Amino acid sequence: MRPTRRAVLLAAALLATTAPPARATAPDPYETLRLRWLDLALGTGYDPAAEPYASRLARTGELARAFRAAMAPTPTSLWPGHPYDPPAGITQSYSRLWTMTQAYVQPGTGSTGDPALLADVLRGLDHLSATVYNPTTTRYGNWWEWQIGSPRLLTDITAALYDHLTDAQRQAACAAVDHFVPDAMLTDYSGTSTGANRVDLCRSVALRGILGRADAKIALARDALSPVFPYVTRGDGLYADGSFVQHTWVAYSGTYGQVMLDGLGRLFTLLSGSPWEVTDPNRQIVLDSVEHAYAPLLHDGLVMDSVNGRAVSRGYLKSDDLHVMRSDHFHGQGVIAAIALLAGGASPAERARWTSYVKGWIERDTVTPILTAPQFDVADLARLHAVADAPVPAAPEPVAHRLFPAMDRAVHRRPAFTANIAMCSDRIAYYECGNGENPRGWHTGAGMLSWWAAGRPTDQYTDWYWPTVDPYRLPGTTVSTLRLPDRAGGEWGAPKPDVRWVGGTTDGEYAAVGQHLKGLGSTLQARKSWFCLADAVICLGAGINCADGVPVETVVDNRNLGEGGTQEFVRGPGWAHLEGHGGWVVPHGDLHTLREDRTGAWSDINTTSTDERATRRWQTLWLDHGTDPVDASCLYVLMPGASRRAVATRAADRHWLTLLANDTGRQAVHVPSLGVTAANFWQPGTAGPLTSSAPASVLLRRHGRTATLRVSEPTRTGEPLEITWDHPVCGVIRADDSVRVLSTGRRTTLRITPGVSCATHGCELTLG
Repeated sequence: MRPTRRAVLLAAALLATTAPPARATAPDPYETLRLRWLDLALGTGYDPAAEPYASRLARTGELARAFRAAMAPTPTSLWPGHPYDPPAGITQSYSRLWTMTQAYVQPGTGSTGDPALLADVLRGLDHLSATVYNPTTTRYGNWWEWQIGSPRLLTDITAALYDHLTDAQRQAACAAVDHFVPDAMLTDYSGTSTGANRVDLCRSVALRGILGRADAKIALARDALSPVFPYVTRGDGLYADGSFVQHTWVAYSGTYGQVMLDGLGRLFTLLSGSPWEVTDPNRQIVLDSVEHAYAPLLHDGLVMDSVNGRAVSRGYLKSDDLHVMRSDHFHGQGVIAAIALLAGGASPAERARWTSYVKGWIERDTVTPILTAPQFDVADLARLHAVADAPVPAAPEPVAHRLFPAMDRAVHRRPAFTANIAMCSDRIAYYECGNGENPRGWHTGAGMLSWWAAGRPTDQYTDWYWPTVDPYRLPGTTVSTLRLPDRAGGEWGAPKPDVRWVGGTTDGEYAAVGQHLKGLGSTLQARKSWFCLADAVICLGAGINCADGVPVETVVDNRNLGEGGTQEFVRGPGWAHLEGHGGWVVPHGDLHTLREDRTGAWSDINTTSTDERATRRWQTLWLDHGTDPVDASCLYVLMPGASRRAVATRAADRHWLTLLANDTGRQAVHVPSLGVTAANFWQPGTAGPLTSSAPASVLLRRHGRTATLRVSEPTRTGEPLEITWDHPVCGVIRADDSVRVLSTGRRTTLRITPGVSCATHGCELTLG
């Protein structure tokens, strides 16, 4: 066995005291990058005897010793009960060897430098190489295990134990990566080699190049990142509006997006200043995405579940890790850690802003405190603690509205609450299931409206939400109660409705959002609108038709009260209020309510999760449209975080809201106190003072002697359309290039050339 690098350096230092000075040699670029990678993977600048590092390192040692004691190689496994064949069986074996490797090389594990532990790690590596992970094996089962999960861990282990491996062992690792991740995987940007997956593939190939001292491999990995950077207009990747899509049809900022952000952060930092530095100018798109694509979806440490795909079902996984809830906070903290990592390759100004954001999320996450989160290793913890200690102020949550038309999502942020709307179309799936995960997520894209009231713990969707909620009564949705089979519609984002009108328009503060809804596996059709305003979301439903032979419901809300929750629920004339949550104004229709305890296990919705069960109490509110409704409609106002008095006062104020239209042609409202008129035109028509020549979403706001008019075309035909406002206007202050003012005076007519992205187009006018 070769001497360790530390021993070589020590011997060199001793020789230097007696030997004459030698000519300086240039640093080895491959060794420089290997050591830099280990700093990224294992951490630096922390005190291993201090918390939270000491307990984390000790736990790594405990796991490593348990794995070592149980290891019993056979031709088809490395550990009893964990054969290679099941999904991720090989990757799990490498994961255990990586834990053992960390225990050997890191301080404070109780097994640091233990030669017996090292011997067993090497024995395990040799066994996997000889029996399964080698160039003679034809991959089977899940492609991810062979091409991402296993090579990523194998290269990490090889990098950490490089000086303890023989040339043959290092060559075997490189040969395995070459076989399962061939160069062709990085030359064609298609199939599974796109988006976050492409970044993972590049990570393994770059490390393989460093370990094998292969310039061409590192250059290939660097250059293969370039297709990831530009905005896409279809399929996987980052869109100009901030959307992130993976698996072609699934909104995935919170999981696959996090993987991409983390991977790029590592590779940018790894290669910085080296002969293989990432210099593609489009890398700036990735840096811009922190504020444009990710921060809007983060709230007090969580990332909204509407962009977590099938990962919402994972909960407590059957794994070797600590008992960690993989919730919206778990995924959000992963994104936050990735932002802290990416900051290493950002400009000083970007780094300062991001540090401020991260500090704010750290301070406000009281559900699962980030600085002690059990999911993080010491490297991530060290980076996050450095951010928390930085001399910059913590940024507050923004007050803004963000539309993500390319992934059919909307985020509305106000001082009293944050809300998120999840929709679906012929571009974005109802839901995603696959690999035994999320088989009952059927209605998550049917207008699910999630919200968090300011000043309350953000555990509404964290605390056993998905295994205990009634999947037919997700908040905000209009659904047929027709029973659906698990995995209805197909896996991997296959089920999509054949509808185009999904989207909206916004001025960055308020918004009009709409969805032409068709039920999954159902005859249900409806038009849904959400008008997002100062302290409320006005929710409309129209054209609700169904012939399934079962009742159809609009779920006004469904709140998780926790274990045995006793929050007071009060009803008044046309309103309801839930203590500590907020209220609802329901001026028409019979509001049905139910408080019930529901019990479930994560294994009910995910075959890789534990069988542990829990019970949570639910407060459900819904409107019953009856069996086989014809042209039914509904109206209610959501007031998150509002007091009982505020809700009752709003319900009694008959002048606050004017309903201008609510049918299959138009849905429109006017709120005089805010100077707002908003309309969704499902077809050409007139609603109040607004007329549209084509399907459109319109937001009109008056500000004293001026007004702003915002328009989008959710059907994305790109054909010009005209909007007429029946109100005197005497001038145009400014207008987007896509907006042409055809006439002013007694009434104003605009012609909008919208493009095909559902972007918002606007102008500012002086009133007559």
